[in-house]
Amino acid sequence: QVQLVESGGGSVQAGGSLRLSCAASAIARCMAWFRQAPGKEREAVAVILNHGTTSYVDFVKGRFTSSQDNAKRTLYLQMNSLESEDTAMYYCAARPLWSVVCSRDPSDYTFWGQGTQVTVSS
Repeated sequence: QVQLVESGGGSVQAGGSLRLSCAASAIARCMAWFRQAPGKEREAVAVILNHGTTSYVDFVKGRFTSSQDNAKRTLYLQMNSLESEDTAMYYCAARPLWSVVCSRDPSDYTFWGQGTQVTVSS
């Protein structure tokens, strides 16, 4: 069992920045960031692939950067140039160590954090 705890959300004006953190209690595979806005489905933001690179969805490319500190088992999401459309609950997720494919489908993920709210005002 892997526990994930997110932090770093808040309220900012459009154009501002936030950095989210996700602390994991154990090593996991395919750590990823998802978000869910009210009335919308949960969607992938960034997925750490097995070979260590990050796959970003188009709407955050060039604005969001994911990084990780393996020694601390912590995943980060630096979000710059925030837009009102980025307003959502942001979740950290992970798959078990034996997972082979790191997908963007939230139904593939076993472990989830409690989420952290990001609100961007225009």
